Amino acid sequence: MNDDALFQKLTAEPDVLSVSQLNARARQLLEDVFPRIWVEGELSNLSRPSSGHMYFTLKDDRAQIRCALFRQNAARVRLAMRDGQQIRARGRVSLYEGRGDYQLIVDSVEAAGDGALRQAFDALKAKLQAEGLFGSERKQPLPAHPTRIGVITSPSGAAVRDIISVFGRRAPFIELVIVPASVQGREAAPQLVKALERADRAGFDAIILSRGGGSLEDLWPFNEESVARALAACQTPTISAVGHETDFSISDFVADVRAPTPSAAAELLSPDRLALLRQIEQLQRRLQQRLSERLSRARLQLDGLRRRLRHPGERLAQQAQRLDELEMRLRRALDNRLRQRGDRLLHLQTRLNTQHPGRRLQRLHEQWQQLDQRLPRAMQQQLKQQHTRLQQQVQALHLVSPLATLGRGYSILLDQQGKAVRSAGDTRPGQRLTARLHDGTLAVEVVKDEPHTLSLLD
Repeated sequence: MNDDALFQKLTAEPDVLSVSQLNARARQLLEDVFPRIWVEGELSNLSRPSSGHMYFTLKDDRAQIRCALFRQNAARVRLAMRDGQQIRARGRVSLYEGRGDYQLIVDSVEAAGDGALRQAFDALKAKLQAEGLFGSERKQPLPAHPTRIGVITSPSGAAVRDIISVFGRRAPFIELVIVPASVQGREAAPQLVKALERADRAGFDAIILSRGGGSLEDLWPFNEESVARALAACQTPTISAVGHETDFSISDFVADVRAPTPSAAAELLSPDRLALLRQIEQLQRRLQQRLSERLSRARLQLDGLRRRLRHPGERLAQQAQRLDELEMRLRRALDNRLRQRGDRLLHLQTRLNTQHPGRRLQRLHEQWQQLDQRLPRAMQQQLKQQHTRLQQQVQALHLVSPLATLGRGYSILLDQQGKAVRSAGDTRPGQRLTARLHDGTLAVEVVKDEPHTLSLLD
């Protein structure tokens, strides 16, 4: 119903309205006429009752409007709201019928200007782009004929229904495995990271990361750095299908392929069944054509062979002549072989006579007799030489032996440890020593330690 028709309907009412009826129709009028809109202004009169709802006022220098942010949407607001802050609120215009207050039912809030989320989005996008996570060189191609696909999304959302519908229509033979994960709220990012890691290990041909449309805040889990890095680490080809065509998320830039909608992602991975059937028909026609051409060539070859085929009698006559020729060649070869073997046998007999064992044994016996006679003489001569050498070494050893020195009247003094006393300074009065003589030992005692010089004349 357009605006003019709605106003005509309201002005055409003849009945007298109660206050509640008036407020109800005014609320209906506001909600029908105004779509979901963004309003920017200064936040004031912020209150947070125990119910979890938030109530505040948006104002500028000339007007103000009451706003209500209910608990479910308030839990998703990341902005720390305070009085005096310049914000942007998205919501629908309505009327609180109990008081007749004109108000804005808010479902999303962000900082004014570019917005805090938009600034965080741009900062993370620049950071990941600088690291090369958006580069085309790391993008993987999608499989041409996938058989098993993992879908990471909320199992109760509209996105999964759209994907299932497209695959059911275009390629019902492809197996879809839903990997459930929250796609909105604070707990969504960790769940998406775990779902990506689990799906990458599951051996899928491709992975679809998807959710339906929403505000920047609703789509924010797909702008988290942890989700982006988990997506970049996937070895499986990935498609990001987040929001509508005008929505862009960090996951769209990191994924191998970005799809404008979940349905578009399903179409990218599901070959059209009708197109496949047409392709099969074309291949079948080409196969029949190739078979027909091959049969034609085979018929031509068969005709050629049939013309070349001769009568069996002629063939047998040729083979008989060939057999006679081979027989004569065989006889000549046998005669030559027998003659060569006879010459070889005669040669071997001659060599055998020269190498007879009796003659060889006679020569060896003569050599043994000669060696037997030479051995005793050689042994006697060797023993005499060794005896002479031994006597010479004994005499040389005797000349340098300490015993020979002792035999000439000298002695050796030994201390209690058995060490030789080399100097008088090494002794002390009363010390007991052992004197080693040529024919025995004597126990001696040092009486007085006085230096004494011996003359060669002594």
